[in-house]
Amino acid sequence: MNRKKLQKLTDSLTKNSKHFNKFEVKRLISLFYNLVGDVTERQGVVIGLDRNAFRNILHVTFGMTDDMTMDRVFRGFDKDNDGCVSVTEWVCGLSVFLRGTLEEKMKYCFEVFDLNGDGFISKEEMFHMLKNSLLKQPSEEDPDEGVKDLVEITLKKMDRDHDGKLSVADYEQAVREETLLLEAFGPCLPDPKVTVLLLLNSDQNIP
Repeated sequence: MNRKKLQKLTDSLTKNSKHFNKFEVKRLISLFYNLVGDVTERQGVVIGLDRNAFRNILHVTFGMTDDMTMDRVFRGFDKDNDGCVSVTEWVCGLSVFLRGTLEEKMKYCFEVFDLNGDGFISKEEMFHMLKNSLLKQPSEEDPDEGVKDLVEITLKKMDRDHDGKLSVADYEQAVREETLLLEAFGPCLPDPKVTVLLLLNSDQNIP
């Protein structure tokens, strides 16, 4: 990427991402192009991180292991649903992922947990996510029973209108009262220390 184009992209993304300064945006663009590899920009060809490359970053850099969660995080970044994360989606997504306000993180986490995208977190969705995030004990005869109990306890605490599922309003009210509930159904946000490391390690030349 030539200097003029890079400058224009950096300025544009700095305006759009509320939580990174110009220097950090430049580093994230650099990291993006190092991750994508040596790709020649051509008209009509989308340059970006596909699902597998993105999942690899979530796993290696952010320590995520759950396939379902990683897929949902990918969808959260891939705003135009074209199957890959562009440089704009990368910087704007990381802005919320790494440094978002509580409001932004609640919106992001809810979208990750709402597996079928219907605007609610159902009992079935809770069951799948909690089952994946809990360690199975060898002594348990029926581990599913324990997960079902946990779903009921979670609903009792978070389902404010008692309709058997969580709406955005239910979720946000519960999280505002107890921020630990932000990731109630599994880890989908990074360790704060990762932010610093990511930016420090991305100081490489842009292809």
